Amino acid sequence: MRSHNRVVVTGAGGFIGGHLVAEFRRLGYQRIRAVDVKPVEEWYQRFADVENLSLDLNLRENCAIAAKGADEIYNLAANMGGMGFIEHNKALCMLSVLINTHMLQAALNHGCQKYFYSSSACVYNQAKQKDPNVTALREEDAYPADPEPGYGWEKLFAEELCRYYYKDFGFETRIVRFHNVYGPLGTYQGGKEKAPAAISRKVALAGDHAEIEVWGDGEQTRSFMFVDDCVEGLIRLMASNHREALNLGTDEMVSINHLVDMICGIAGKKLKKAHDLTKPQGVRGRDRSDVCA
Repeated sequence: MRSHNRVVVTGAGGFIGGHLVAEFRRLGYQRIRAVDVKPVEEWYQRFADVENLSLDLNLRENCAIAAKGADEIYNLAANMGGMGFIEHNKALCMLSVLINTHMLQAALNHGCQKYFYSSSACVYNQAKQKDPNVTALREEDAYPADPEPGYGWEKLFAEELCRYYYKDFGFETRIVRFHNVYGPLGTYQGGKEKAPAAISRKVALAGDHAEIEVWGDGEQTRSFMFVDDCVEGLIRLMASNHREALNLGTDEMVSINHLVDMICGIAGKKLKKAHDLTKPQGVRGRDRSDVCA
């Protein structure tokens, strides 16, 4: 670890970004710049000993401010959320291309040494995820391209841009495909929350023996990764020589119905599931191989 380096974390006011800044502080980094579009007082985590900047990184001039003097940039800024948000905000999700393009160019212009890009499992070909018992997805299964509409296409484009910046300019880029990260201080309500948080909220608010809504038939499967493991994995990848996109997740498949049962068990409640087949539920199954956590 190079704790003397200036590290920049974009999307620092969000879930993973906030935990990443916290980990850099724990590791002894003294030159941390945290950037997010939200006012600082609305960040999930904020620290007085960090350079905190509220900047809209859709704008090229703000990306230049964020990248100035940076040794390493961890770009986690994006328009994103849970499946409900992604399904109904395809154009907004794709507009993140402005953030990723401007930040990558600013990093190169300002002599940054390494650039981390946070991608997603939504880049994978949907035709390979129709079975809840899906075969583990390898990184090459993103092609031929048929990613999640909107969000997945933007992520896949940005991955390719990072690869070309290395091939054309020798600029060191690292790419991680996150798989369903959960943990404390994440989005809990409002439409951008992921499945573990949404289900935890519903279970917490329900009385014993009540009924809670579950999107889809609940047989769709996912793997889930705790945020501390996610942060450790992406820091390790940044320190490595691996330049191709890499899956970051666990190797345990969990159905949404089973996830509901697990959370009910933790809460000590017996609840009924009301399956709503009209709500967004994403692909039927998603697992990964070549795991890095």
